[in-house]
Amino acid sequence: MSRFGLIGTITSDHIIVEDRPPLRSLGGILYQAAVLCGLGEDVELFSNCGEELRAEVEAATAGWRTLRREGVAFVPGPGNQVHLRYSERLKEREEVLASAVPALAPEPVIAALPRLDMLLMVFNSGFELRLEDWRRIVAAERRAIWLDVHSLVLAKIVGSHRDYVAVPDWRDWVAGVSYLQANRQELSSLRGHPERWPSRAEIESFAGQAFDVGVRAVMVTLGKDGVLLLTPGARGAAGVGAIAGAGTAARPIVRHIQAPAADRVVDATGCGDVFCAAAMRLLARGASIAEAAEAGVVLASEAVGLAGIAETFGLAASLCRPGQPGK
Repeated sequence: MSRFGLIGTITSDHIIVEDRPPLRSLGGILYQAAVLCGLGEDVELFSNCGEELRAEVEAATAGWRTLRREGVAFVPGPGNQVHLRYSERLKEREEVLASAVPALAPEPVIAALPRLDMLLMVFNSGFELRLEDWRRIVAAERRAIWLDVHSLVLAKIVGSHRDYVAVPDWRDWVAGVSYLQANRQELSSLRGHPERWPSRAEIESFAGQAFDVGVRAVMVTLGKDGVLLLTPGARGAAGVGAIAGAGTAARPIVRHIQAPAADRVVDATGCGDVFCAAAMRLLARGASIAEAAEAGVVLASEAVGLAGIAETFGLAASLCRPGQPGK
């Protein structure tokens, strides 16, 4: 059994998918917690949460025996209320953050680091941490860190549609991270071009720059098409990841991990989170990043047929029953 630290936001998700009834569920960092706790791993959760969500959060996670909630602080108000809309006509979902919670203090996370095997940081809202506090956490951590940039690339506004924006200081957020996760739209914002998705060559170039600041692997989630996994390869003078001023650069090794066809699609919300949690668990157990990513893609393809954290927890827990591969 491993112990994972999870930093993120507990959200109340209001979801609209074309031609389907509206959905409402707790979400955010609880998706990763649901997978890891369902698989029997120890989880310490660090999050600010609206006081108005307290009873629902406590009831929803009451059966998650391996979840430590001491790092959850309940603050006045409704918490993070997120309105999401999915459509075949959209490249990415539309999001409105109706209300938000303040940034976390880094001290509880730093105090917990010595007892953690792996740390996950997910920007569920983009307001979770100030950059200087995040740098303090990274400087104090001596083990692996997984970063999912997610809402870090959305305009920091509350109450109206959030456009994707360029993140010119992305290296400051990424430096020292072991594993970096983003979808194509999020990666395009990190590259400074939120108006269009990157080409394969541009993805490889970005990965080379990420390797230069310490990243071991870049995972670009592709929805139903799986995940692109990029890891450093041989170094050479003309590597595709070359940047100005760099004499050599890592040529990424690129693996396209295809997703199994889903039997049915109910709600895509949280599927990237399921991928992340399943892959992290295997990494902590000594698996290679390729093995871990493949397992994450498989579980995420099953999660797309579910809705909400309760069903996600149930899916993960089913893998730990006798005779199942997650045992």
